[in-house]
Amino acid sequence: MPKVAIVQESPILLDREKTIELAVSYVEQAAANGSRLVVFPEAFISGYPAWIWRLRPGSDWGISEELHTRVVSSAVDLEKNDLSPLCNAARENKITVICGLNERDGTLSRATIYNTVVLIGEDGNIVNRHRKLMPTNPERMVWGFGDGSGLKVIDTPVGKVGTLVCWENYMPLARYALYSQGVEVYIAPTYDSGDGWIGTMQHIAREGRCWVIGSGVALTYNDIPSDIPEKQSLYPSTEEWINSGDSVVVAPGGDIVAGPMRKEKGILYGEIDSASVVASKRVLDVAGHYSRPDIFTLSVNTQPQSPIKFR
Repeated sequence: MPKVAIVQESPILLDREKTIELAVSYVEQAAANGSRLVVFPEAFISGYPAWIWRLRPGSDWGISEELHTRVVSSAVDLEKNDLSPLCNAARENKITVICGLNERDGTLSRATIYNTVVLIGEDGNIVNRHRKLMPTNPERMVWGFGDGSGLKVIDTPVGKVGTLVCWENYMPLARYALYSQGVEVYIAPTYDSGDGWIGTMQHIAREGRCWVIGSGVALTYNDIPSDIPEKQSLYPSTEEWINSGDSVVVAPGGDIVAGPMRKEKGILYGEIDSASVVASKRVLDVAGHYSRPDIFTLSVNTQPQSPIKFR
């Protein structure tokens, strides 16, 4: 069965070049250990802006503006081929890469960024870009709204892969958009963690009868740069783990087969068999014999809000 690798590691926060170098090293490690697919968490390049959950709206203008400027400056511009080192690593190691990132729009204002996940094929080409449809709560102060152009299921050597980010996975119609395309390996990069989130991953595996890969962010006090404004008040030094990760691999039907990887950094490996998806759908296929298309229909606007000109 194909082996998959989930990288549960903190980025070099707010440093695009060093984080991409780190990602390349993990791609090489995953490939050397026989993986055909490697997954990085939400906003890995160049870090999830975790401070948004601790700042106070209305009294944080100076801090928020400084931090947002740094997030934008360290974001990825796909049109400028900022991801070339990662694309080259995918090609050289013949491995599919899925990576979350802060994406700077190169065609519009140059100031708006998106919570994006890219799928890089074994040939080194970016074959899908999905921008998070609905940033959650204070995330709307950081990221723009995505569109439906990336709600695609892509054929890969490990099966038909689709991706939703964090709380997009609580959007039933977004999930169904992937189910309706026959997703076999459902990937959920996230900043969420804990038993409730793991239960969500199991529910999706039961509902969609697909493999589910939850890719979580591991973040500790030492991962936060010392020059972050108000670091000591936002992140007390007594708080070692800011986010515990909880990466997991769930089989069709809901059984956990690898992880959860909690308060630990490194790579979580798992073996998946896309052929088992068909057998699992014998009793429940929500986009097939259980779908009742005579009653329910789904329409998805797949038009991009800005041109896609990445490599």
